[in-house]
Amino acid sequence: MHNDTCVIGTRGSALALWQAHAVKRAIEASRPDVSCEIRVIKTTGDRNLATPLAEIGDKGLFTKDLEAALVAGEVDICVHSMKDVPTELANGCGIAAMLERADVRDVIVCGPRIQAECLADVPAGSRLGTGSLRRVAQIRAGFPGIVPTPIRGNVDTRIAKACGEEYEGAVLAAAGVMRMGLADRIAAYIPVSEIVPAVGQGAVGIEARLGDERVCELCARIDDAATRACVEAERIVLCALEGGCQVPMGAYVRFDGGDIAADAVVASVDGSRVARVALRVPASDATPADVARRVLAELSAQGADVILEEIRAQEAGR
Repeated sequence: MHNDTCVIGTRGSALALWQAHAVKRAIEASRPDVSCEIRVIKTTGDRNLATPLAEIGDKGLFTKDLEAALVAGEVDICVHSMKDVPTELANGCGIAAMLERADVRDVIVCGPRIQAECLADVPAGSRLGTGSLRRVAQIRAGFPGIVPTPIRGNVDTRIAKACGEEYEGAVLAAAGVMRMGLADRIAAYIPVSEIVPAVGQGAVGIEARLGDERVCELCARIDDAATRACVEAERIVLCALEGGCQVPMGAYVRFDGGDIAADAVVASVDGSRVARVALRVPASDATPADVARRVLAELSAQGADVILEEIRAQEAGR
């Protein structure tokens, strides 16, 4: 980084560019003497849009190519959707900041053949598009009449597909739909009690080289401490369960009044077995990381380890 510039690496999708511009605005507002330049880097996940994410099976689909540019010094920071970030980062790199989190919930987008104000309203046999095993497992567990159907593409592409012949609707992250200015397409917000969000959902992370003090100081200026503490706690759960695209699990930790609240789920892909935890602890008694460890103990007590072993055995047998 030159004294007065910061090069931001990002994917090229409309949503990724929205996130990169949000970081650019935040940095330039906190340091008017610094000018940010946005550089688009194509990732594995963007190059392969035909295969379901769970089948590609690579945890760094949307981050590895950005990290390579960061390590090589081609960019000063990378901007990620935190739900895409694997628990292990490139050597010498770390998440230097997170922006304030947006709405973490999933939402329903309806095509012309159905109307639904909640998942219970979705008519039996309806095909809802989703590329997420986390959503598939929770929909099958709680709403067995719904048919989760694979879908890929950017937010606007998936919404367009949801209105076509192959789907009756789709389930997407609220944050992405709203950031794209498409909130009017949301038919219903799905409560966390029905579908636990992905780890890091709604949070934008900024990755930097840890030895780059100038850049890390820039990032520290725009870091939202509460978001970071909660997402890092969720990532403790993810790391312990070895989660990723291939494992149907979700975790959501947040400060709520004077408490720390947490929801987490691990489910078999067919929805037949579910370990589900909802905790609330006074913030004076624990940190988000403490709560994450309690969540893991509760999930384990409910048989989450057995569910995950079965999933891995099925993966290994493919």
